[in-house]
Amino acid sequence: MNKDIYLCSSDEGIDFAKDFLIKRAVSSMIPLQLPDIEKHVKIPVLGKVHVVLSNITINSVIIASSSVETGETGIVLVASGATADLTMNWRYSYKSWIVVISDSGDASVKVKDMEVGLTVGLKEQDGTLNLSLLDCGCYVKDISIKLDGGASWLYQVVVEAFEGPIGSAVENAISKKIKEGISKLDSRLQSLPKQVSVDHVSAMNVTFTDKPVLSNSSIEIDISGLFMARDNVLIPSYYYKGLRASDSSNCYMHWTVDRFPNQSLLNTTTWRFIYPQLYKKYPNDEMNLNISLISPPVIRIVENDLDATIYLDVTVNVLDADEVIPVACVSLVISASCSPHILGNKLAGILKLKNFTVLISGAILGTCECIYFG
Repeated sequence: MNKDIYLCSSDEGIDFAKDFLIKRAVSSMIPLQLPDIEKHVKIPVLGKVHVVLSNITINSVIIASSSVETGETGIVLVASGATADLTMNWRYSYKSWIVVISDSGDASVKVKDMEVGLTVGLKEQDGTLNLSLLDCGCYVKDISIKLDGGASWLYQVVVEAFEGPIGSAVENAISKKIKEGISKLDSRLQSLPKQVSVDHVSAMNVTFTDKPVLSNSSIEIDISGLFMARDNVLIPSYYYKGLRASDSSNCYMHWTVDRFPNQSLLNTTTWRFIYPQLYKKYPNDEMNLNISLISPPVIRIVENDLDATIYLDVTVNVLDADEVIPVACVSLVISASCSPHILGNKLAGILKLKNFTVLISGAILGTCECIYFG
């Protein structure tokens, strides 16, 4: 029987993750500092002029549209029609044996019709998800530059000589930032906890058990989902003694309860008003309960909730001398809802009982008609 929890993210979930990641990526990279650019530019009459662009900073990026595709080759994310606003300082100097000419000022740059694309691979490795960058690129189509101050001839020089280098600097800086971001995201995936606390005694194993399946419109992953005792926690023996998988091939849970916080409940004396024949034949004898799942729980995911229906068989046994004697059988159907929440690295939630149905399906002693109530 497959014990894993199967998770599938369809188009809407993938789009939500895409928009969230793009927003986080833009906010984390802004402001983005670019390296200085300098050139010797030949100017008619003057000759060679040394021009330096410094403190080049991308202050904002706006994404017009974005798309994401999933497939066997990986996850492809494309952001199109992006614009970026930059500020920078400029200065130039011209030296000759006769005269020294220099000037400086500020400038603003708008990068238009920028396209950013990347392809990432996703695989399972040692119970965690591994994210790798397979391809990445940034392409600038248009740049407009506005100089504050300076001679009119300088504007044309900057546009002609520095439009290409500024575009290349933007492309390289954004591509480098994307690579750093994917590396950080991969590190965070590697550092995800292998188990999530459910309460003070138990935890859920949330390691990934198989490679993700990427289709045209979904991403499918499997996690273990097994519940386990938390490390270094002392659990009262009546909680776990006798708890085991059934001997049948179905491997459904089987729980033998022979200890209880109120131990008198597991004595025929307490049952003398509920089941008189039992007390009459076995006065003051100890008892135990055999609780078995008869089928896997039915779990339905609804808005903001998880609904579960659990089917149980409970056999009541009397411990008479060295004998274990079954005296009654009860079938239970429990309907409950749960509202799970993630609190830090813990799994919390509110569990509500919606319906509780009991069917007394057999009594060994005396005559007992089947009773149903819910």
